Amino acid sequence: MFENLQDRLGSILNGLTGRGALSEADVSAALREVRRALLEADVALDVVRSFTDRVREKAVGAEILKSIKPGQMVVKIVHDELIEMLGGEGVGIDLHAPAPVVVMMVGLQGSGKTTTSAKIAHRLSTREKKKVLMASLDTRRPAAQEQLRQLGAQANIDTLPIISGQSPTDIAARAVQAAKLGGHDVVILDTAGRTHIDEPLMVEMADIKTRSNPHEILLVADSLTGQDAVNLARSFDERVGITGLVLTRMDGDGRGGAALSMRAVTGKPIKLIGVGEKMSELEEFHPRRIADRILGMGDIVSLVERASENIDAEKAAAMAAKMAKGKFDLDDLADQLRQMQKMGGMGGIMGMMPGMAGMKDKMAAAGLDDKLFGRQIAIIQSMTKAERTNPDLLKHSRKKRIAAGSGTDAAAINKLLKMHRQMADMMKMMGGKGKGGMMKQMMGGLAGKMGLGGGMGGMGGSMPDLSNIDPRQLEALQKQAEAAGLGKPGGGMPGLGGLPGGLSGLGGAKLPGLGGGFPGLPGLPKKK
Repeated sequence: MFENLQDRLGSILNGLTGRGALSEADVSAALREVRRALLEADVALDVVRSFTDRVREKAVGAEILKSIKPGQMVVKIVHDELIEMLGGEGVGIDLHAPAPVVVMMVGLQGSGKTTTSAKIAHRLSTREKKKVLMASLDTRRPAAQEQLRQLGAQANIDTLPIISGQSPTDIAARAVQAAKLGGHDVVILDTAGRTHIDEPLMVEMADIKTRSNPHEILLVADSLTGQDAVNLARSFDERVGITGLVLTRMDGDGRGGAALSMRAVTGKPIKLIGVGEKMSELEEFHPRRIADRILGMGDIVSLVERASENIDAEKAAAMAAKMAKGKFDLDDLADQLRQMQKMGGMGGIMGMMPGMAGMKDKMAAAGLDDKLFGRQIAIIQSMTKAERTNPDLLKHSRKKRIAAGSGTDAAAINKLLKMHRQMADMMKMMGGKGKGGMMKQMMGGLAGKMGLGGGMGGMGGSMPDLSNIDPRQLEALQKQAEAAGLGKPGGGMPGLGGLPGGLSGLGGAKLPGLGGGFPGLPGLPKKK
């Protein structure tokens, strides 16, 4: 969602950091561009004015003049003000109230209230181990109550039995009573919406609020609607009183103006963001992490959290053991590709890695999109078990059969086999004898620079159990990464010989992959 804004701000701020000294005119010119970029991203005018005024006030003061690198100081000021505009600290759903805690969902029709209700219920039951009851109060939209019942069945969440003819306020009262009798911790009320705000809708919301006494009133807004979403939030807050916001379709190609404006305009925190269609694709909103992504600094903490949710610990341990012996077959390669797909594909991972955001366009131009992973998995699945274990068996006739089975051609199969050979060679190097193997040296160097001791080495060292890391430890890890140069645009990856501005290999040694960077991906085309 923030790609255009990220590109614009990145180029503006990179122009500042490249200079030895900055005049007030330089800062003013840069801020004019920042202002234009934010307005183009559909951020509210009042918010843009306030943001640029605060940055200018700090950037032309004494502290910037005394700074050794004034350009970097301006980047830090913009970063800090961006975090402030987004809300400072992340705020989750508040469940500190007598059970059952009533959560009321409000918003316009089509914003994703029903799906978001089910996602929140799924999140609370799986992560917080809460017993949740969902109830649909939408008696106008055809099959709205049936939709919530089906979503509840899919996610194994209790739903209130449907009784035709009841009014929304009566359903709300019955839901709270049923939750008390059923021993539920949380009851989620999915209210009706309209195509636009009208008086009957607001009266109905106020009546439901009076009857159910909700602890949380969450406004669900479509982040693609831009400034309309900000006006919507104002109206609901004035008439009903909301406690927080949930933005849906944050994985879309909108400009991000709603996300950047709503907190500043309403004063209400954005609590959750929808990043996909699946039940699990709902994330907490962390202003610092979003600001890091917008300024191209990566988001190591979210990447680690996503990895802990999607990576199978047993499979990872088995893979590490195989790597230690220098073994890597096509089944292992398929597992790696599937895990990357689960974590958001190559683009999603690159966007969260410091200094790598700019690589996404180069990869797309080279045909390295996420569809490539699907084709490669299809090729591997079209092979027999013996062929996957021993790729040397693949002669012309077998390749012909595999190409027909996977809907590809011999060239695609040859590329996959070449990629596998390169990765297998890398695994042998990483798991090789002498000095504990290359992987251990690399990870040890990285861990040392980040102040983690030697505990990140995959070979012989102990990789921390990501699922048990406390969020505060993750935040500390992010700060350590920034201190080590990991969190700065173009700062490179410590312990890897420095990867300035993207990917350049390990200490100068060329690796198969992206122009000498990541193993396992066909190289980018060379300039002629």
